[in-house]
Amino acid sequence: MSTVLLDQYLKRLRLPTMVKNYELLAKEAETNRVSYEEYLCCLSEQEVQAREENTRKERLAKARFPAMKTLDQFKFDEIPSLDKNMVLQLFTGQYLASAENLVFLGGHGTGKTHLAISLGVEACANGKKVRFYSVGELVHQLLEARDARQVFRLQQQLARYDLLILDELGMTDCKQDGGNLLFQVISSRYERCSTIITTNLEFKDWTSVFGTQQLTNALLDRLVHRCQIVPMNGESYRFKESVRRKKKASAAETAIPETRSKANAATK
Repeated sequence: MSTVLLDQYLKRLRLPTMVKNYELLAKEAETNRVSYEEYLCCLSEQEVQAREENTRKERLAKARFPAMKTLDQFKFDEIPSLDKNMVLQLFTGQYLASAENLVFLGGHGTGKTHLAISLGVEACANGKKVRFYSVGELVHQLLEARDARQVFRLQQQLARYDLLILDELGMTDCKQDGGNLLFQVISSRYERCSTIITTNLEFKDWTSVFGTQQLTNALLDRLVHRCQIVPMNGESYRFKESVRRKKKASAAETAIPETRSKANAATK
């Protein structure tokens, strides 16, 4: 059989992994006396795995995570008040199947964004469409879309995500128009798909984001109806990590003169 012709057929069928691997795999199959069916199955499996990996990478890229964070990187011992079992249960993905919302509520530096991103990465791995926004970034885009008379189009796009992550609610002054537009985005996803929100604001203070008590109550009524709230109270992990780095650097600086003294004494 002409390998040139086979290459052309496989390329026309858009099977790049088969093009790359079929000759090597054919030699291995011949050596090990593998049947045609097993050879074809193995070759097809490699193609499927490569496509799935490429699709996963594409979903991760489209999610626009500011950094890649995974559950195994999270240090639960730094936030002892956090319910670890509750967090681990979230990673089964049942909240997505039930179209539930998640609110990570706690002070700065307690790992809220880390867990939100980790859940987003896990959702991408399971074939879900995910998009990450800081609240300030999303409000800015919504206001720009409104001015360009494209806000409905953007809202429809946001509604198609299986998981929408809104980070740092309360860190940006949304003003009245921004709060209204953000309300429309969150409420349009009610009982249809999941939204994760990270915030350091207690619910009673959300009026500072949405402008009026009436609008805030309407949002919370929809949001909390099908929602899991994850309290994350404790000292800032970033602050403690900074202290540890300074202590380590200080210890290293102290050790250098001692090492030099010993070296000088040894040469005398």
